[in-house]
Amino acid sequence: MSKTASYDTAPWARHYTATMAAGLPALNHASVAGMLTEAASQYRHQTAFTTCMPNGMYGSLSFAQTEDMSNAFAVYLRESLSVKPGTRVAVQMPNCLSYPVAAFAVLKAGCILVNVNPLYTPAEMEHQFNDSGAEVLVIMDMFADKLDAIMDRTPIKHVVMTSVSQWFPPVVRRVLNLVLKYWNKAIPVHHVSCTPMDQALETGRRLRDNRGIRVRDYWEPLTRDTIALLQYTGGTTGVSKGAALTHGNLLANIQQIDTMAGAHMADGQECVLTALPLYHIFAFTVNLLAFYQHGAHNVMVPSPRPIQNCQRAIENFPISWISGVNTLYNALLNEEWFNLYPPGTLKAALAGGTALHRAVAKRWQQTAGCPIAEGYGLTETSPTLCFNPLDNARPDSIGIPVPGTQIRIVDEQGDCVAPGERGEIIARGPQVMAGYWQRPEETAKSLKEGWFYTGDVAYMDPEGYFHIVDRKKDMVLVSGFNVYPNEVEDCIALLDQVQESAVIGVPDDKTGEAVRAYVVLREEGLSGMDIRQHCKRYLAAYKVPQSVEFRPDLPKTPVGKVLRKELRAQLTQEKPVAMSPGSNKDRANKDNKEKVA
Repeated sequence: MSKTASYDTAPWARHYTATMAAGLPALNHASVAGMLTEAASQYRHQTAFTTCMPNGMYGSLSFAQTEDMSNAFAVYLRESLSVKPGTRVAVQMPNCLSYPVAAFAVLKAGCILVNVNPLYTPAEMEHQFNDSGAEVLVIMDMFADKLDAIMDRTPIKHVVMTSVSQWFPPVVRRVLNLVLKYWNKAIPVHHVSCTPMDQALETGRRLRDNRGIRVRDYWEPLTRDTIALLQYTGGTTGVSKGAALTHGNLLANIQQIDTMAGAHMADGQECVLTALPLYHIFAFTVNLLAFYQHGAHNVMVPSPRPIQNCQRAIENFPISWISGVNTLYNALLNEEWFNLYPPGTLKAALAGGTALHRAVAKRWQQTAGCPIAEGYGLTETSPTLCFNPLDNARPDSIGIPVPGTQIRIVDEQGDCVAPGERGEIIARGPQVMAGYWQRPEETAKSLKEGWFYTGDVAYMDPEGYFHIVDRKKDMVLVSGFNVYPNEVEDCIALLDQVQESAVIGVPDDKTGEAVRAYVVLREEGLSGMDIRQHCKRYLAAYKVPQSVEFRPDLPKTPVGKVLRKELRAQLTQEKPVAMSPGSNKDRANKDNKEKVA
């Protein structure tokens, strides 16, 4: 990037308010734990979190309860399990009251949080546990049976078990547990030795009181350069790698979000709907941390699929903010109950994770009476790089850089291109990761002289607003989840009858994109359903091809590399072909666990 020149001026600066133009003030805390403790003290008597089930049953925790429980669990980690600062602790669960307690405790204990998708297969879990070196796992009972086959091949030494009904009122909890266990059969039998969450908290409180432990002694030595979080993201080779995000990265991004949108928030009075999973970096930083700092009431939905799962949360609570992806907003707009009785308390909706369709944004404004502000970011950037000002959002735009962030659009040589010209987005700012966990070569490919190369193609318009053109390389976005073709192709290649395959994303009304596999067989006898069933054994459900097309050959470069771009180009002109999609029954009959996660 030796010749890279900056833009003469930052055209987006004209859209900054006085607060935004002043830049980021000095961070108030050295660690996220300090911020969490201060917020809990300020709003201690208010409700912090509520888990709302599809039938309307719910349980809540106040800020004071969240602080007490997370402190007790931090003591349990450090004193009972004898973990050291920097120990990786994996948390694997959908949105529920246990998630903030566990996540906050890990940060307060001076450990490193490892978010794990509960939809992962045992093979995917095994890779992430081994790659991160996690020694402790906090997992929901619905997914514990996956551990039976892999525990002996991972560094996990201790397992703490929780449930979606944890800390619900006693009667409600008993009813919900009976329904999940016997009616839905969603809680499987497992053979892993574990400690119940309540028992862990009881042990932590006893040790704290008997030994006179101050939890702040665990986190006060932390600095902004200390790694707080390993957030895993797929790589172009299909190998999942952990973005090492520091306390400073997260605190800076919280402050950047606050500088852009804080003027629209009333401290201690907001209510945010969290339908996106908290183990995803978007919801983790925005919904969990940024809104917690403002004393907001966080109403969590364990799973927004089907979208009716959100109905009781929206109807029963005064939701003022929603974060989501395009498919979530589109699904809500197609619901009769939402159109007839849209929430009258909404201030704004935040969109990210995938491109927001102009038609959806327009319909949302008309129906909900509030704007959708689209932003842009990546796991490696904590995540927010760009955001649309709420008072001046532009359709089809990812907005302007958040304060303290430099954005450039560069060509193949690393030189800035003119406004309107397309190139790769590169970014520099205090929210950019420290690097990929124990992968210096991968880090060097993405971080060059302080600039993070996103791999996304975009352009800047004359007003300084940025627009995404192409998604990151060949990545497929299914309901906001990243699917990397190489990973799916590698899975299909395990079948002896397959000669080669290529995977791309195709438009899908429900999920934005769906995975399609093009397969060349070595020998006959394999059906599309056979390939789908095979993939289900090794991959999370959203990564499994929804359709399989058999071909005699695949388009390639002269050196033999499959040309996925030609397959995508053919989509616009192809005629109906013989494919093997998943049946409608197959799609409708989803596993109960997936509905919750």
